[in-house]
Amino acid sequence: MKNEIVIHSEQDLQSKIYTIRGVQVMLDFDLAEIYGYSVKAFNRQVKNNIDKFDDEFMFQLNEYEYSFLRCKFCTSKIEARGGRRYFPYAFTEQGIYMLMTVLRGDLAIRQSKILIRLFKGMKDFIIEREHLVGYDEVAKIALQTAQNTENILEHSKDIERIDQKLSNVTTRDEVVKIIEDFSSTEIKKDFLFLNGRSVEADLAYQEIYSQAKKTIFVIDNYIGLKTLVLLKSVSKNVKITIFTDNLKKGLHQKEHDDFCKEYPNVKISFKRTSGIFHDRYIIIDFGTENEIIYHCGASSKDAGSRICSITTITDNEIYKPLIENLLKNQTFVL
Repeated sequence: MKNEIVIHSEQDLQSKIYTIRGVQVMLDFDLAEIYGYSVKAFNRQVKNNIDKFDDEFMFQLNEYEYSFLRCKFCTSKIEARGGRRYFPYAFTEQGIYMLMTVLRGDLAIRQSKILIRLFKGMKDFIIEREHLVGYDEVAKIALQTAQNTENILEHSKDIERIDQKLSNVTTRDEVVKIIEDFSSTEIKKDFLFLNGRSVEADLAYQEIYSQAKKTIFVIDNYIGLKTLVLLKSVSKNVKITIFTDNLKKGLHQKEHDDFCKEYPNVKISFKRTSGIFHDRYIIIDFGTENEIIYHCGASSKDAGSRICSITTITDNEIYKPLIENLLKNQTFVL
C-alpha cells in the first residue's frame, strides 16, 4: 500500500471519469491513487479476484484508445504512471461497485462512498434536466441506473457468499456499510419510507416487486419511463398490468417501445382506471395467499425525488371489489 491519498474535490474526481466505448469509466492508475494503492498492487488485488470482473465491469484499453487518451488528456501524467508496459484497465460504474468486495480498509470504505455518490449525482443531474438533454440520453441513463441498482442489490444478497469465500468478517461488514449508505437520510433525495424504514427509492421498489410470484398490478394515473424501468427485473413468469389514464401524457409510445426492445422478457399490459382512482397502489399476487397491497404516497416515476411513504395495507378485503372492477376495464393504448 502507498501512503493514504484522499481526494476531496468532486471536480477533481469528475475529471478522472472518461467516456470510452460509450460508457463512463475510471482508469486503474486513477483508482489506485484514490484508494491509496500502487498501480501494481491495485491490479494485483483485481487479478486475484478476476472471476468477479466480467467484461461489463472492466476492460483493457487498446492501442488506439490509449493513444487517443494520451493526446486528449494530460498525456505526460497518463504515460508516467509507473513506467507501465501494458495498456491501462478501465472500470465501469458496476466495476467500481465490485471493487467494494475486493479492496478493504477504512480508506477503501471512504472512497467507495464518494465515488458511488459521484456517479449517482451525475446521472441525477442529467435526468432532472431532461428537458435540456433530450429523450434518448435520459432513457439510456434511466436504464443504466436501474441496472446499477440491481447490481447493488445483488451484492447485498451475495454478502454471505463473499464472507465465506474470503473468511473475513470485516469484509462483510464493510460491504454492508457501503450498501446501507444508499438509504441514509443524510442524503436529501433518492430515498423513501417503506413501512417506516428509510430505503433508497429504487431498492424499495425492487424489494416490493421481487415478492411477486404471479401478478403485479400498478394503479397510477401518472406514469413515465421510470415506472417501466423499476419493473425491468421482474421475473418473466410474472404478469404485469398497469392501470392508468396516463394523465399529462407522461409515458410515450416510443419510450414503451424502446423499453420492450431492451427487456423483451418483461411483459406489461395496460388498462384504464376510468378516473376513479386518485391514490397510487401496488398489488402483489392479487387473489392468492401471497397477496399484498401497498398504498404509495407518490407515483413510482417520481421515486425518491420528494419524501414519500409506501405502506402495506392491513385490510385487503375492502379493496377487492374495486380491483375486480378494474380488471374489467378497457385496454389502455398509449
